[in-house]
Amino acid sequence: MGTSTAYGGPGGGTPLVPSWLGSDDEPAPQAAPPAGTPADDPASPASPPPAPPVRPAIPMPADSSRFTAPRSNFTRFAHSGGGDRASLGRAVSGYVSKSSGGARQAAQRMGASRGSGARLLGFLADVQARGATEALRSLDLQGLAGRPIDEIFMGLADYICPNAGTVDEGIAREAFIETIVDLSTLGVTDLDALSPDQMQTVFELYATHAIEARLCNDIGTKLVTAPADPQVALSVQSQLRDFIRNGVSDALTAARAETPNLTQDRVHAFVDTVYEGAFGILKALGDAEADQ
Repeated sequence: MGTSTAYGGPGGGTPLVPSWLGSDDEPAPQAAPPAGTPADDPASPASPPPAPPVRPAIPMPADSSRFTAPRSNFTRFAHSGGGDRASLGRAVSGYVSKSSGGARQAAQRMGASRGSGARLLGFLADVQARGATEALRSLDLQGLAGRPIDEIFMGLADYICPNAGTVDEGIAREAFIETIVDLSTLGVTDLDALSPDQMQTVFELYATHAIEARLCNDIGTKLVTAPADPQVALSVQSQLRDFIRNGVSDALTAARAETPNLTQDRVHAFVDTVYEGAFGILKALGDAEADQ
């Protein structure tokens, strides 16, 4: 669960570097005109100074304490061994509403996981429409046709989750790898025989893992270290994952009802709708847990 990308969590007041600093678009210094040109003639009218370049506004730094309360609640949940569900609810609700600024902004924080989710769902939709062999041929991966689904998905990793060099990209890739591990436990083995419900399950698993890893990197760095008993730690992890998956499943069901026929040109919007809906539902579920 999101352990390979854990890094201590953002402090909230991440330094912001102006986008123009160090830009390759800076105008080159103007060379002095050679002697004898009209610029050296005292009678020549003075040229107006060049207008200063337009600089983008520097955004205000984020509130440095916006992760503090959700992180504290998350740590209490982990220390409780999963018994303090109210703290879990307050952590997730506060993360969505206060740390992220609402469900839409929380979805935007998913970054690379949104693009990776769209590529995964687009590939699965292509498999449904044309079959696995043709879908793989379109990616120049026809050599994977006929192989077990876990091997096919491992071969798709660089397409689904390219350039795993940042934490954000690492979250997307880790979520995809964990999804591959889950496929065998769910009995999903044949890509050509993938049903629409199984296709939904694959994407549901991916989005669940991605949100879990994002949340753990932001506020849940104590989750896997607080419980001393490994079995208790597994219980805490399982509760968190089930909590997130419930939100993702409800959001995905609602999105499918609104878009029953998913086409390639609507995949990105569909994925964004699922993530935003999931965070909205998770906030509501968190509020309900906190009130119990």
